[in-house]
Amino acid sequence: MTRENFDDGTSAAESDLNALREEIEEIDRDLVELIARRTYVADTIAQVKEEEGLPTTDEQQEERVMDRAGTNAAKFDVDSNLVKAIFRLLIELNKVHQRENR
Repeated sequence: MTRENFDDGTSAAESDLNALREEIEEIDRDLVELIARRTYVADTIAQVKEEEGLPTTDEQQEERVMDRAGTNAAKFDVDSNLVKAIFRLLIELNKVHQRENR
């Protein structure tokens, strides 16, 4: 069985792999952008909480976020425990950031 090689010496499989890796890189950039956007909104929420004298932690809201994460994971057929772990980390990072900026 012979493999097709391109002028630059790469095979079709290597080319496909490189294209997929480039797609992953683009998705990673998008994820970081979304995390930055989420952090900005969380900071705005923290400002409102501070102005209103509300506590940093809102356990009921955190539970709603976790429920929503689980629902979205199921919708996209992604492991719910993994998605919830990521969201727990995002929530904790936002809480730490909010406490540091108060």
